[in-house]
Amino acid sequence: MNRIRILLIEDNRLLREGIAAMINEQADMKVVSASNGNEDIFQKTRTTRPRVVLIDLGLQGQHSLRIAGSLAKEFPELKVIGMGLIPSQSDIVEFVEAGASGFILKDATIDDFLTTIRSVAQGEKVLPPILTHSLFSHVVEHAIKKGKDSLNKTVQMTTREREVIALITEGLSNKGIASRLSISSYTVKSHVHNILEKLALQSRLQIAKQSHDNALNR
Repeated sequence: MNRIRILLIEDNRLLREGIAAMINEQADMKVVSASNGNEDIFQKTRTTRPRVVLIDLGLQGQHSLRIAGSLAKEFPELKVIGMGLIPSQSDIVEFVEAGASGFILKDATIDDFLTTIRSVAQGEKVLPPILTHSLFSHVVEHAIKKGKDSLNKTVQMTTREREVIALITEGLSNKGIASRLSISSYTVKSHVHNILEKLALQSRLQIAKQSHDNALNR
């Protein structure tokens, strides 16, 4: 079996060694080099000939985005996967636009981590669900600004989410919404979180404003 050759770039030694050990336990993949990012990454890539590069988004003293973009451009056949703990929406969008084929959250399960590597190595583009929503929101936000479509046509809201939006617009609190819809406050919080993610917003006030501006609750 030809094992997936992986170049790991992570400046945290504990994480680097732990990730490498986990990968090397797999029968179908192998870390051919583990770097802290201070070496000549391009020379190391030429020497070790990896199929996949795992790179930490927050390398100290390094511009991870620049490295990822340069690797994708210099080695078109190479698959680049970013890793991060709490990446911002703009960080991920820029990383993917630079040529990355996937992104892994550092708190992902081991199965998700390994599945992402295997999928990307086979040519797929893989992003965690939470980032998919954020990327979708990013596209939606720009579509709205450019007047390409109305928000209610662009964003796919569930019936319950639309009900929550309508009640937020009326000025109800989470507790009030929970009482009106006969659901728990925890469930309301979950809906509000999902709405904020989908609309790339940061507050309930912004949800109410968007609702008025774009007739979301009609």
